[in-house]
Amino acid sequence: MSFKYKVIFLVILATFTRFINLDWGNNLFFHPDENNMATSLSQLSESNLNPHFFAYGQFPLYLGYFSLRALNLANNFINSVFILRFYSALFSLLSLYFFYKIYPHLTYILLLIFTPGLIQLAHFGTTESLLILTFVINLYITKLILKKPNRWYFFLASISTGIAIATKISGAIFALPIIFAALLTHSWYLIPYGFLSLSLGVLLSPYNLLTFHDFISTMHYETGVAIGTIPVFYTTQFSNSTPYFFQLVNIFPYVNGWPIILFACLSIPFLTIKNKKYAFIIFLSCLIYFLYFGQLYVKWTRFMSPLFFIFPLFATIFLRRYPKLLPIALISGILFLANYFLPDTRLLASKYLVSSLPKNSSVLTESGNVVDIPVLPHELNLISYDFYNYDYISLSKKLPNVEYIIIPSRRVFKNYNFNYYQHLFDGSLGFKKENIIRPWSDFFLNSENAEETWSVFDRPTIRVYKKDINLSPNQYEKLLQE
Repeated sequence: MSFKYKVIFLVILATFTRFINLDWGNNLFFHPDENNMATSLSQLSESNLNPHFFAYGQFPLYLGYFSLRALNLANNFINSVFILRFYSALFSLLSLYFFYKIYPHLTYILLLIFTPGLIQLAHFGTTESLLILTFVINLYITKLILKKPNRWYFFLASISTGIAIATKISGAIFALPIIFAALLTHSWYLIPYGFLSLSLGVLLSPYNLLTFHDFISTMHYETGVAIGTIPVFYTTQFSNSTPYFFQLVNIFPYVNGWPIILFACLSIPFLTIKNKKYAFIIFLSCLIYFLYFGQLYVKWTRFMSPLFFIFPLFATIFLRRYPKLLPIALISGILFLANYFLPDTRLLASKYLVSSLPKNSSVLTESGNVVDIPVLPHELNLISYDFYNYDYISLSKKLPNVEYIIIPSRRVFKNYNFNYYQHLFDGSLGFKKENIIRPWSDFFLNSENAEETWSVFDRPTIRVYKKDINLSPNQYEKLLQE
């Protein structure tokens, strides 16, 4: 196959992997960040562009809002979600072009096309795909600056950096490669670059200044959550986690897939550096990013998303010498992509509950999820219990009247060492496992061992337990108290 047709094939393949089944979830939207952004977007109007939401900048919200207007579509919540997902997929697709410009090998692009983490982010209506795009654009412009400093390169970089800042204030860190390139080339264009980047960041996200008090209040809260001074239930998984080691064990093997990680490690003996200055800037920029975000108390998968490209890059170096191993490197991505051809695990669980449980059965489930399951209409007596405010006495009073228990995800039992879960899983609570519904992509690595946001928003493992032995409230209380 000629180079031209290989490129056409990869473009089709990339478009397919990014845009396939953007309506996953059957109009049930499980991602909290996606929900928050869509809610904010759907409230925008010509007379009021204040998002009343400052965890992210206004640029992606305005992009979605004015796109809906241009398409003459209603600015409602559902349309807001889908326009956000569309742009995530588009930005993910565009980033592949710039990754190729950084390292022009088709094997590298093929690995990125089938990088599970990039496929997932393309299907979330969040900011990560856009932030990755702005970072890789800056990395590419850095390459041009090193060849010949030009004011237009800095101007283009200021647009990219300004959009990053207007998308998320921490996007300012993506200025690092441009700064390093300017210093190495002794270019005075760094000054106007910085000024234009900040100015554009303000212009595209104006309410950060117009409602400065609300913006600062949000930043104070988000910073407190990030560094662990403000405890919230959804960050418990990071208690006693080890900085940097956590990301290397609980994030990268899952978002890249273990074959890519393996081949990346095997590439070390074959490393050769042609453009040392450029390689140094990429390495230093990524290292600073990793060192800063890796040491935070919260270590969400999305924080590492701008670095998802690194392991595929090194794996490409190895696979160029051993091309017959390429199919193995694609296994994780292919399995992950298969999730979008199948119903969401929560929908499968709901279908099972409707078809298998007797009507009016009492079912204990957990609150704290964006959309609780069961999610389909049926006649069940659902008892939602808040395990984030666990009280064994109140729970022991509910259990005698419960016929089934649903564990909707790993969010609670992986993070809280309650006797309840220990006794439920070993059978001493009087319930036996009735069914377990896992995502297709858990063929090699159990996603429940990853950082929780890798799976709980789009394909959690769901467990259903059926009462086997009736115990008294006192017996339950004694078990839960131990």
